[in-house]
Amino acid sequence: MTIRQASNDTVGDETTASGGGGAPAPSATTAATTTASREPGTAATLAVAPASGGAPAGGLRGWQLGVLAAGTFTLGVDGFVLSGLLPSISRDLSVGVSTAGQLTTIFSITYAVASPVVATLTGRYDRRVLLGGGLVLFLLGMVAQALAPSYAVMATGRAFAAVGAAAFQSNAYIMAGVLAGAERRGRALAAVTAGTSLSTVLGVPFGVLIGQWFGWRTVLWIITGLAALTALCVLRLPAAHVPQTSMRTRLGVLTRTPVLLVLLTTVVLVAAPIMLITYLPVVLDMDSTDTSLVLVLLAFGAGSLIGNRVVGRLVDSRGALPVLLLGAGGMTCAFTVLIGTQAWYGAAMVTMFAVGAFQGLSITPQQHRLFVVAPDVSAVALGLNGSAIYAGAAVGAALGGLTVDLSGASTIPAAAALLGAAAFVYSTLSAPERRQDRQGRPAGSPAHPAEGAGVTLPHPSTPTMRTRPSK
Repeated sequence: MTIRQASNDTVGDETTASGGGGAPAPSATTAATTTASREPGTAATLAVAPASGGAPAGGLRGWQLGVLAAGTFTLGVDGFVLSGLLPSISRDLSVGVSTAGQLTTIFSITYAVASPVVATLTGRYDRRVLLGGGLVLFLLGMVAQALAPSYAVMATGRAFAAVGAAAFQSNAYIMAGVLAGAERRGRALAAVTAGTSLSTVLGVPFGVLIGQWFGWRTVLWIITGLAALTALCVLRLPAAHVPQTSMRTRLGVLTRTPVLLVLLTTVVLVAAPIMLITYLPVVLDMDSTDTSLVLVLLAFGAGSLIGNRVVGRLVDSRGALPVLLLGAGGMTCAFTVLIGTQAWYGAAMVTMFAVGAFQGLSITPQQHRLFVVAPDVSAVALGLNGSAIYAGAAVGAALGGLTVDLSGASTIPAAAALLGAAAFVYSTLSAPERRQDRQGRPAGSPAHPAEGAGVTLPHPSTPTMRTRPSK
């Protein structure tokens, strides 16, 4: 299972979006400058220069969000489909199911480490180049996996693919989140996340079906082709540049207690569903050639899509924390129900639909919370959340494999329920956004610009919106 997330790129003094090639807007073009966020204390100023195929002031166009969603769809199919093909992969590579499941751990650890490193080394690059380059590296890793004669080669290909996914993912969400106004940020983030949700509804079930008919390697070749097509479409996105941020600055954000509390929530929150999804075929006692598995995955994906469809508006209207608690609590209840329904196909399918629906409510709120608790360094915080997501995935896959070896696959739903309950309790008790200081600033935001990312903070009650005259 792969959950897609935002970038490690800092929003510095100015983020510039323009037409093709990163060139500045022509003299006849009027550029608008607006704050990257409408939350109090938002740090960054965003300069948008409309051009042919470029983004309008105030956000990306629908089709441009669609390109980003296509990338998350491709990466999502790769992450989810492996769990459905796990028995076949383990047989073909002559390893146990729990060992094959550690391919998810390898991918997740590599992503968690690579994300901040890639962002630091490529800080001044055009984001569009990084999106395309990330997809190219990802597809090269997929080629290695499709041709893999052994588990070692397969694992190496997973690691290369993870670096490429980190490069893409660390830019897709930040473009959507920062270019959207605060009143539409939840929907913009959800639009990109929809690629992952759609992959669970359509990509994964049909991918597993293709794997049953033609083998798991054919599925990987199809994913490679999708990555290549999306990389070509990325060329039509507007260019965007952000100032480079050092690794020291990025890690320094971790010293902010509110940010750390939110990131720890992410780790526990992600570990629970990953533990279940990674080993779903053996939990339900289904082989990867069982057509019933396709229908169960379809039910999970449909639930995830519905959750993702409503989460943006829920976050924008009700707030991130209540939606997060609904997702964590709902997942915990669904895991608990699965303890008794895993042996019955129909009941298990309904339960997995519920798991998908509540899981679809769990990630976007975390992204939105980081915009609130760390508005002056929100992009860096979002990138760290990406690493936290994959750290959680690594923990979940590792604990799942350990559970399979020690007590059997049938106990995984109970273990996932315990993790889900821990995430719910921890989220309820920590909630750093509830603690506002006397100046009304979000918890953890600096009192002066010098304490943050070295940018100018607008007055909390006065969102910046100004027109820059043409030269």
